[in-house]
Amino acid sequence: MNKPHIGIAGAGLAGRTLAWRLLRAGCRVSLFDARARGDLATASMTAAAMLSPLAELAVSDDTVFALGQRSMQLWPQWIAELAAEGLPVYFRQEGTLVVAHAPDQSSLAHFTGLLQHKLPEAARAQVHMLDAAALARAEPALAGRFAKGLLLDGEGQLANDQWMAALAVEIDRLGGRWLEGQAVDAVEDGHIECGGQNYSVDMAVDARGVGAKGAWPQLRGVRGEVLTVESDGVSLQRPVRLMHPRYQLYVAPRPNHRFVVGATELESEDTGPVTLRSTLELGSALHSLHPAFGEARVVRLAAALRPALDDHRPTVQRRGGVWHINGLYRHGYLCAPALVEDLVHQLLGQQHE
Repeated sequence: MNKPHIGIAGAGLAGRTLAWRLLRAGCRVSLFDARARGDLATASMTAAAMLSPLAELAVSDDTVFALGQRSMQLWPQWIAELAAEGLPVYFRQEGTLVVAHAPDQSSLAHFTGLLQHKLPEAARAQVHMLDAAALARAEPALAGRFAKGLLLDGEGQLANDQWMAALAVEIDRLGGRWLEGQAVDAVEDGHIECGGQNYSVDMAVDARGVGAKGAWPQLRGVRGEVLTVESDGVSLQRPVRLMHPRYQLYVAPRPNHRFVVGATELESEDTGPVTLRSTLELGSALHSLHPAFGEARVVRLAAALRPALDDHRPTVQRRGGVWHINGLYRHGYLCAPALVEDLVHQLLGQQHE
């Protein structure tokens, strides 16, 4: 039986990853996106790409945790598949370190309590309490700076820019058709309208994130802001989360002495540049983590809208003959592999209905 022709609207994290997996399964794929493939002003390219199912459970639920745990099994496999094609993607799974300054120990205690309450019994062994000496052994750059912390074993991170670029290369290699820089006007059962033309497909998928609000009014954009710095004076082995009374700062190390720093989450659909307040808050918190960051060079300040639903759960569903994958919110890279795998199975299963 011939594999179906699947049209995907949206070439962000979900749409691009889905296109790659479907092409590998032998499907014909057409990808439609209003932006150019290298556009940096997207949620997929602005994200820190933290893979933190345990840490995120403190602010999410069992659904997100289960998707994250499944995705942590898939990420190494998928990274290896790209590496086999000569497309290496920076990926680390050395755990996450969670710390707090002395005045904020109550925030760390609250976070620890939430994890102990919400984590399934089988996952609690991944949480390790560290005293100052153990913390110094785990992360030498922070020796003497914190009295205690948590190590969340098995968590990780990847370089999202490398992931997205590698997928673009693979989609081309595998014969995917990519219409970029053309507005998607409509996604309907059996066809996608893009750039004023109507394209027939066997199955249509809407993966446009906030761009799908016209078809899914419950969607909203949640603004996130990220700071990227370059510092030769600090070396971190793994992502670090710093507890704070107002937010959790995260610092994700990247190749070439770069660090992605984030925390802001604003109920706003403003797509403008990063605010001065956020820049100051992120910068001062980063400096408090290690004083050598005071000499870091600011490489990038970026803001983007994360697509969110009321329950903050990522979802895959079929409505009106169109498949939708959306609502990834702050859990995009954490949950994308499991969501995409589910959708691939449903699309290929629909072929036999």
